[in-house]
Order: sequence, then C-alpha cells, then structure tokens
Amino acid sequence: MKEKFYITNISCSSCANKIESALQKLECVSYVHIDTNNNILEIDTTNINLAIKTIKSIESNINISKENPTTDEFDTKKELCFLSGLIAVFLIAVIVLHVVDNEITKYISIGILIIIYLISGKDIFKSAFNNIKKRDFFDENTLMFIATISAFAIQAYEEAVAVMLFFKTGEFLQDLAVQKGKKSIKNLLQIAPNIAHLKQDSNIIDIPPQDLKIDDIFIVKPGEKIPTDGIVINGKSLIDTKALTGEPIPKEAQIDTKILGGTLNLNGILEIKVTKLYEDSSVAKIIDLVQNASNKKAKMESFITKFARIYTPIVFFIALAIAILPPLFGFGEFGEWIYRALVVLMVSCPCALVISVPLAYFGGIGSCSKNHILIKGANYLEALSNVSHIAFDKTGTLTKGVFKVVDIIPQNGFSKDDVLQYAFCAENFSNHPIALSIKDEYNKTLHPHQCNNTKFEQISGLGIMATCNYKEILAGNDKILHKYNIKHNNCDIDGSVAHIAIDGVYAGYILVADELKEDSLEALKELQNLGVTNMIMLTGDNEFASKKICDKLGLENVKYNLLPEEKAKYFIEFKQNASGNAVFIGDGINDAPCIALADIGVSMGKLGSDVSKESADVLIINDKISSMVKAIEIAKKTKNIIYQNIAFAFIIKILFIILGVFGVATIWEAVFGDVGVALLALLNSMRILKA
Repeated sequence: MKEKFYITNISCSSCANKIESALQKLECVSYVHIDTNNNILEIDTTNINLAIKTIKSIESNINISKENPTTDEFDTKKELCFLSGLIAVFLIAVIVLHVVDNEITKYISIGILIIIYLISGKDIFKSAFNNIKKRDFFDENTLMFIATISAFAIQAYEEAVAVMLFFKTGEFLQDLAVQKGKKSIKNLLQIAPNIAHLKQDSNIIDIPPQDLKIDDIFIVKPGEKIPTDGIVINGKSLIDTKALTGEPIPKEAQIDTKILGGTLNLNGILEIKVTKLYEDSSVAKIIDLVQNASNKKAKMESFITKFARIYTPIVFFIALAIAILPPLFGFGEFGEWIYRALVVLMVSCPCALVISVPLAYFGGIGSCSKNHILIKGANYLEALSNVSHIAFDKTGTLTKGVFKVVDIIPQNGFSKDDVLQYAFCAENFSNHPIALSIKDEYNKTLHPHQCNNTKFEQISGLGIMATCNYKEILAGNDKILHKYNIKHNNCDIDGSVAHIAIDGVYAGYILVADELKEDSLEALKELQNLGVTNMIMLTGDNEFASKKICDKLGLENVKYNLLPEEKAKYFIEFKQNASGNAVFIGDGINDAPCIALADIGVSMGKLGSDVSKESADVLIINDKISSMVKAIEIAKKTKNIIYQNIAFAFIIKILFIILGVFGVATIWEAVFGDVGVALLALLNSMRILKA
C-alpha cells in the first residue's frame, strides 16, 4: 500500500535521486517517488523501517514524518546569525594573520581558522565520511572535503576555510531561495479550507474538512472558505468562486444551490449538507493535480538528472589530470598545479541546474494554476511550448454551450408570443438545451402564466407531445411534424429549430443558436501569433451552425455531423501532418477519444464532462479559450528561462575551468562564481511566477 510522508532538510534534486535509486534497489520497495517541490515522499514498501534507515544513511539530516510540519522561521534566523558570526570572526582572523607581524598571533589566527573550518564543515565532514564508506567519491560534500584538505596541505589556510565557509553560506542562501520560491508557488494555491463547523444537534464542533462525512451538515460564516462540496439547506449568501473557476462576479447561493469546496462565502451564514467527501471535492482534486504534476518529469528534467551523474566525475578527473600531468612533464611545481586543480574542483557541482530546472517547471505549473489552468505534469508544460496544430470541438469550447433564441417565425395566423408561450408550456418539464433556451426567452419577454399540463410525453429523437390548457402541443424537430402529419412548408431550415404545432395546426418555429464565447476570436488570432500554424473544428453539430461559427472565427477547416469515432478518425489524420505537438480541446463525453489521442489533450473544465476531464492532460477551469493562449505563453517563458539557466551555468563553469587551468582564477573567485550562478539561476526561475 502506497504511503505518503513529509520530509524536511532536503531541497536538492540530486540528493533526492540518490535516495530514490537506493530505495529502488531494496526488495521490500515496489514504488518510490520524492517530490522536493512539495517535500513529499511517496513509497510502497513492506518494511518502512528499513526504508527510513536507508534514507538516513544517505542524508542523515533528513526528517521524515506523517504530519505536515510547519516552517520554523526561528531556525532560519538562528542559522543566519550563526553564519554571520563565523564570517565576522573569519575576517578578523585573516586581517590579524596578514597585518600583525607576530609568530604567536599568527599561530593563534591559524588555530581560529581551523576551528571555524571544523565548525562550518561539521555536516559536510559527516556526509563525506558516510559517502567514502559507501565508495561514493563524487558527491559534492566529498569533493568539498577533498578540496579543502588539499588546500590546507599546500598551506592555503584562509582559502581552505573561506571555501568551506562560503560553500556553507551558499548552501544556506540556496535553500533560502528555494524555500522562498516554493512558498511563492504554494501561496498561489492557498485555496484549501482548513476548518469545518460541524453541526451536531444544537452544538457546533470545529473539525478538519477531511473528517466530514456524506450528509453531515456544517455552518459557513461570512468570510470563510467552504470546506467541501455540498448543497445549501438553509441561508442565503454571495459566493466568490474566483479561486476555482476564475469567475470575477460572485454567485448567489440559496436553498438547493450546489456549492464547491474552496470557494469563499462573502456575506451570509449558510447551512450546507455534504455531498462529497473532502478527498473527492473539487478543491482537493485541484490541489492534488498540481502537487502530483511534478511526478511526470519533462524531458529536460530527465536529461539534467542524467547529466548531473556524469558531470561531477568528468570535472573531478579533469581536476586530477591538471594536478598531476603538467608537473610530471616539467611544467611547474606540484603545489601550483594542485591549487589550479582545486579551482576547477570548486565548479564540479551541478547545483545550478539540478535545483533551478525542476523549480522552473514547478513555477510554470503554479503560474498556470494561478491563471485557472491545471497542468497534470511538467512533461505537458514542456510539450505546450511547441504546439503547431490545434483541433477544437465547437459546443462548450469555442461557443458558450448555452443556446439562445435568435428568432421566432409564426405561421398560419399565430403570433410570436403565441408560438413562444405554447413552446414554453410544452418544454416546461424538459432539460434539453433547446428547451432551456426557450424557457429563458419566455421568462425574459412574457409575463409568466399558469401552464396546466395534463399530459407530457418525451418522444425520443423527435421532441415532446404535451397537453396544456386543453391544447395539444407538439414541439420538436421536422420529423415530429411528419410523424403526426402536420402540414408545413419548412422542412429544410438551416440551424437548430424547434417546430411548434397546436391542435394539429402548424404554428411556426423557433430558431435557436449557440453563442460564440467573447474571447474565442481574439484567442485564435493570438494562437497563430504563438506559432500555431493549423487549426480545425471537429463537431457533431449540423453544417449550417458549424459553418456559421467558423465564418465568424475565420476558421477555414471544419468537419461537422461527426460521431465520436469519426472525430477520432479525422483528428488522427490531422495530427499526422503536425510539425510540432497536436492539441485537441473539447468538453464533452464525445471528445474523450480525441483528448486521449492528442499529444496534449485539453478539457474545458467547468462545463466539461468527468470523462473528458479524466482523459485530459490540461484542464481549463475558467472555460475561457484565451487560457490556452496563456498556457502556451507560460510554457514558452518557462522553456526560455530553463535554457537561460543552462547556458549561464555552463558558460560560468567552463569559464572557471579555463581560468583555473591557466592560473588566473583563485579558489575564492571560483566559489563565488559557483554559488553566484546557482543563486542567479534560482532567482531567474522564480520570474515565471510573474507570468
């Protein structure tokens, strides 16, 4: 059974990879994954004690617990004060060593430097000795130990201590930057409620949302987050759904209104009955999607992980060759070349890459979440940076998925109001989208009156037969008129139509149409600007409605009247010609096959069916097609930042290797350069949060 643990004192992906590799070799472990972005260990093992012992043998400072620990700000301040004190004493000792011309003072200063070295390097020594026991000579701690001991051997005392001290300081600053980055990303996702006011008889008990059960009743006060999905049984309020759906306008909630967990109750007190357990609620699923996204690594992440394994040994052997070969061939003294080799050794750790690249992807996923786009993996974010082909469904994707009455055409002496009124009576008990649009139009334009329905029959594939106010009403498509021999001259009307007949006489028809989303036209233009060269609409709707929407959007390619299997067939053909990745964007059950076939399947989340959401790699929960533009922009920005980090890190490291070989750079400069490039790469990765 898979278990989840929270881990602290680990931020380096390289360390996490070592632990994963060691655990995977254990027979008792069938699955393991360490998420350094969320500080979570997931493991399936029959011997958890052995697994923890293995972890501790690799990284002794790691803490593992079932409970999510809170951040201890005091430890950060304490570490900062401790390092500042060591640096101050170090600087005084170095000044005294070079300024005061006294043998005793000189030895005291060297003694102080050794003490600083031992104090600042305590954790590094411990890790180095453990690694040497396991014959792991290419860990950064082992190399740092070898480098500083070698510096002492050639009497570069202050430089040996400086390297250890500034390496320790650099690690502290890196951890601080990583934690700040993670905190900034997690702040984007602070939508989870943390308390529920459970109502039990006349008492109110505060419990975690996770403890709520189906049919429990809880109270939500003004300004509080709703703990889980439910239905209002008492009270009235406005609900801010912006955090989940991106809707800027609050929605009114009253008795029988369905409520999503994670939304904000603005001004009234509500009693809500639980309809979904917390782990099945909308807010829990969103948080789970984002947190688990880092499990699916991008190709670049996997490459960096593999590269890090060979980079350090390569640099180590280069440094070894620099230390030994030149003096053997008579080019200078051993001490001089050992010093140059130590400069090269200072840039042997690929921290700038192994920390900043995963953080950039995590930041990109977090930034997408802030914009109501859920990416199910870093691999999909990477794929979004290279999209050339997009296929769209029509209804609910490019259009609102809500029909609207656009015209009423009366016949045989009936008025528009007559047609609408009788249509309303017939459709009164139907939830068909066309029926809903007719009822909406009636409520907006006519004074409601009593419909005394004495008969209501839904005729599959045809429409409705109803008796209302002693009138027999037929409402439906052209086929229902032919079935009941209603004379009419309107068999071939373009678009979606509801024909109406009263007591066997054709009364006219109502033309309804789906509305185009406000952002669809502009979004398609922006997608072209982002490098999307081919777009097509694949829909099950009729020719007239489909072409009308395409004309408004300037889309030339469209296939209509498609069954799900036909959609899939046309999408496969469309995908074969793609120079980049092919995307399908849809919202219905009939879109699920295409979403699954796509390089990146996208579901419009708010109106989308559960099946299409399950198949999708990306969920757009605010139902705006312009969010697809934003997702591609964030993906491209993430890719650019990662390439900048890689280029910058390689340039600096290669530069110091060259400068080290020619004896131009000092150990101090190499340490500053290595720590500096890691910090700059981290700060650069955090820029994605502003996207």
